[in-house]
Amino acid sequence: MTSTARRGILRPLAALLFPPEPGGAPSPHGVLPPLLIILTFVSGVVDAVSYLGLGHVFVANMTGNVVFLGFAIAGDRSLSAPDSLLALGAFLAGAAAAGRLRRRTGASRMFVPLVAVQTVLVCGALALTATGGWPPGVIALLALGMGLQNAVVHRLAVPDLTTTVVTRALTGLAADPWGPAPLRRLVTVAALLLGALAGGLLTLRHGPSWALASAVGLLVCVVLAPRLDGHGWRP
Repeated sequence: MTSTARRGILRPLAALLFPPEPGGAPSPHGVLPPLLIILTFVSGVVDAVSYLGLGHVFVANMTGNVVFLGFAIAGDRSLSAPDSLLALGAFLAGAAAAGRLRRRTGASRMFVPLVAVQTVLVCGALALTATGGWPPGVIALLALGMGLQNAVVHRLAVPDLTTTVVTRALTGLAADPWGPAPLRRLVTVAALLLGALAGGLLTLRHGPSWALASAVGLLVCVVLAPRLDGHGWRP
């Protein structure tokens, strides 16, 4: 087996997003960047499920939920204030739980375990959806998982890879000269767009269960990828 095969593909992909320093030192983020791109894609998928299949509410993009809550209170009957509040509350609960865990053990050690918990939560949402279950329960499970994801990603603070919000990425992409940072921003925007496209197509043509199943598969890949790559996600 060649050394490249033993190394896997995560580190070469990470090097495209974070090139080695001038002295040849590798990025301090290890193989984390491509895993965060996958999580960004997942964010697009689950938001497509929640918006298109659960009554116009977001479970990942909380900025949109805050705006939707305002619209709903103003009287827009196509939006649900209780659903927006439920998503916001579950998201904050997940973020708070992850925040407490990371203070005790550190974000680097909690990344894979928290994504594993998120996978279980999305599996629960998938089971509820497949059995025609309670939509608020699906919203709560998905938003709780996204709160976990966002909290650990926030603590890791990998530049330009937030996994959910692309407003700042778009601003930097337009305002800054071309280089590794704008490339990361472009990839982030593309990942969220493609995730929303894939989730939208699956939800509209085959139902939300198919979209959630794809999200589960991708999350499992994130959990297993560092181990299969042979190094773990850190440098």
